[in-house]
Amino acid sequence: MNSDELLIEKFFNAFKKLDAKTMCECYADDVVFYDPMFDLLHGEHAKAMWQMLSKSATDFSLMYNSITNLDDGYYTCKWVATYTFSKTKREVINHGKAHFKILDGVIIEHSDAWSFHKWSEQAFGLTGKLLGWMGLFRNRVKNTAKKQLLNYIENNKAHNKL
Repeated sequence: MNSDELLIEKFFNAFKKLDAKTMCECYADDVVFYDPMFDLLHGEHAKAMWQMLSKSATDFSLMYNSITNLDDGYYTCKWVATYTFSKTKREVINHGKAHFKILDGVIIEHSDAWSFHKWSEQAFGLTGKLLGWMGLFRNRVKNTAKKQLLNYIENNKAHNKL
């Protein structure tokens, strides 16, 4: 296993423990992050997202496997996160694939691919099953998540916790 693969393991092992501090240490200061919920985040916003999610997670578990070296610093990894969605108290089992670009011993790009529709069906039940594929519903859920992140950043900056 090379040093980049060890970095990915460090990231996911920290994620398993909800150790956002260690996860963020794996990122470059100007990291670029993307996923279907938060869309594109840069630097401190990406790090704050992990801090917020780690603090609010309940009944959380994570498995990962298949770290694959695609050459030139690019890697993929499969993961499964299981947790209780706080808004509805419903269990979510989210299957995803992470894509990383690593340079000089830190993650400079990280994107997670997963099905928003499958996630919304689990998180919201019948409503998510029927509406999870619709742009209006997706945008409403995503905007709520982004607003929560911005409020988290604002509150923690005011208390010097970021």
